[in-house]
This record gives sequence, structure tokens and C-alpha cells, in this order.
Amino acid sequence: MTIVRLVLIALICGVLLVSQAAAVKIEITAPGEQSIPLALTSFLPLNQENTEIAAEIDAVLQADLQLSGLFSFVDRAAFLSDASMLGLSSVKVDFAQWKLLGAEAVIKGGYRLDGDRLVVEARLYDVVSRRMLTGRRYIGKPTEVRRIAHTFADQVLKSLTGKKGPFSSRIAYISNRTGKKELYLMDADGHGPTRLTDHRTIVLNPDFSPVSKELIFTSYKKGNPDLYRKEIYTGREARLSHRSGLNIGGRYSPDGREVALTLSRDKNSEIYLIGTDGTIHKRLTTHWGIDVDPSWSPAGDRIAFVSDRRGNPHIYIVDIESLEISRLTFDGKYNATPAWSPDGKRIAFSRLEDKQFDIFTIRPDGTDERRLTFGPGIKEHPRWSPDGRFLVYSLDLDGEKAICLMRADGTGQVRISPPGGDDSHPVWSGQW
Repeated sequence: MTIVRLVLIALICGVLLVSQAAAVKIEITAPGEQSIPLALTSFLPLNQENTEIAAEIDAVLQADLQLSGLFSFVDRAAFLSDASMLGLSSVKVDFAQWKLLGAEAVIKGGYRLDGDRLVVEARLYDVVSRRMLTGRRYIGKPTEVRRIAHTFADQVLKSLTGKKGPFSSRIAYISNRTGKKELYLMDADGHGPTRLTDHRTIVLNPDFSPVSKELIFTSYKKGNPDLYRKEIYTGREARLSHRSGLNIGGRYSPDGREVALTLSRDKNSEIYLIGTDGTIHKRLTTHWGIDVDPSWSPAGDRIAFVSDRRGNPHIYIVDIESLEISRLTFDGKYNATPAWSPDGKRIAFSRLEDKQFDIFTIRPDGTDERRLTFGPGIKEHPRWSPDGRFLVYSLDLDGEKAICLMRADGTGQVRISPPGGDDSHPVWSGQW
């Protein structure tokens, strides 16, 4: 797969790109606080016209930015003449027109096809200060137009909030659309699903490496639930842990040097740390209860996990150095699949509530618990986007399992996995 190359724009007229600190007048940090009135214009041809490319850029940007919850879109039916002008520098933008329409920001751009090469010029302007907030030139193949649009959507969020968006990252998940549970990979909006394994058995619980383009997952390929590691681009894979009994729930440490997982080598399910060569580094739990579903804190000093040591399954936290264990959840009869947010401030999990599982979040000190999902269906396996703005999860509704995502406050819920298979166990990659 070709990687889209990102090149900073050198403006011909000598107008330098202003720094974010100097240029940004618009400030927004979270959905619901305020929304930026944004004018998203159609990208215009720099040489021959290709309406399919323009439409795809438009659709991806619209969907990404709308999902963020940070913007309200200016009605295109109200656009004036400047919408049909290229405007790749601030001196060529009629800001008075956009101000008249109530826009505070405007996106403009163009595209050029040079044989099998696609060049996209994209700009974000602050209407109030009449200056460019960010500008990029992307170079790739015509088949990478969606990837380019996602990358610019990420840049728009970074320019306005200081934090890059997650739209060019990937989501791995499990699907049985071939009749067997296999590992798949798709774009963050559900496009481009690709099967990664052909184990023709049961594959479960994927996790992305934070330092390389690879995944770990559990597979019954050899008859035992063993932990595998797979390189995404080369397809090479190997068994990382194949001890007798369970080798499940593998999760990379934040630095990628260790993996937390559940082993039952001593006839009981306990949390262990192993190296990337499979050697055991440390045993973290020692209890007759079943300990599963480890999730690292971003600092790498604690691990949340699920245990039934007090009866019903609840979430606990173990300190990796001292091995001191504290209980996190007390409500509900069944709490499962914890996932620590990238900033360390919240832990997402699923809970059996009103005869179905729903998604909750809680602070690591056990305070400020929030229920995020309601309505019909079983919602499980929450995992955070790399920027912490979104959660991806699995939804079992009327017997069909699908991958959905929502904002971190529970709004904006949308299905992203394609129809035709039972899809579950999603995990969001880091920045791709």
C-alpha cells in the first residue's frame, strides 16, 4: 500500500504560512461547547475536471467534520461567487462574502491529475482574521483520495483545537463473514474492509502495536487459544505465546515493549506481562478468581482488568510495581472490557444493565461514572480513538453484530462496519 506523502505548501507569492499560535482566533475544545459555522466548498480542478474525485473529497470531509461535532455547516445553496474561485492564498479569498453568510471558517481547495499521480491542495481559512489557518499539499494515487481527505480533516481539527483528528487511522475487528471468525482491517469510517487472516477457525481480541504496523490477537489455529503477532503490510505472522491453556486478551504496553495478557498455565486465569519475544516478565495477579481483559494506563504504570474475585465480575486496577490492587467498579452485576483513555482521565467499559450491556466511562479513582449508551441492543468492547474524541464498540442488535462509533460523550452514534457479517471486538489504531 502506497503511503500518501504530506508536503508543506510553499506559497508562490512569498506569503508564509502563519503559525497556529498567531493565526487561530477560533477556539473550541469539545463538542457541545460551541460549534464553528464552517463553509465547506467543493474542490476545484487545477487541470482536467474529475467530478468523482471532487465528490469524494467533499463527502469524506463533510462526514469527518460532521462526526466531530465541532461544526455547523453553512448552507451551500447560499454560497456566493467566491465559492467557485480557487482561492489558494488568503489574498484571493473574498472574506466579506463568507462573513455575510455567517461563516467563521472556510475550506477551499483544488486537485490535479498528472497521469497516475493525484495532487490535492487544501486550505482552511479564518474568516474573522482573514488569514490562512493551515494549508497542505497532498500527493498520492487517485485511489488514495479518501486517505487524503481524511488526513486533511485531521489537520483541520489540529489547527482549531491543537489536537490532531483520528480520521486517517484504522480500526481492526473480528468478522465471521467468511463463515469463520477472522481478523479484518478498515478505515476509521468503515470503508475499505480487508481480511488479514485466513485461520479458518476462531480469532479474537486484536490489539495494535503503538510503535509499528502490526497487531496481536488470539487464534485457535493450532487448537489452543494462542497469542499471535502479525505484520500488517508484509503479512508475516508468528505465535507470540502458546502456553498450555489460555493465551488471551493481549494488550501492548504504551511503549510497545511488553504485552499484558491472561494466561492459565497454572490452572487459573491470571494477568501476566510478557516481552515481545514471548518470555514471561512478571505475574501481576495471584488469586483463585478469573482475571481477564487487561488494559494499560497511558503512563504504563497501572493495568485495569476484570475479576470475579468478589463474586460478580468487576473492574480492578493493579499497580505494576507494587502489585497493589484496588477495586474500581461496585455497581452492576457484570462489568467487562475496560479501556483506558489516551489522556488517562477515564476508563470505558461495558456493564450488564437492564438485561443488556451498555457502555460506561468512569474516572480511574472511581468517581464520575457516566452511562453513554441507551436503547436496544448489546453494546460491548469499547476502545478509544487515538485522540480520545471517540469510542468504537460492537453492537448486537436483533442477532446481527456490527461495529459502531460515537463521540466520547455518547453522542453521534453511527454504524461503520459493512453489512453481511457479525462484526465484533473492534480496536482503534494509533495515528497511522
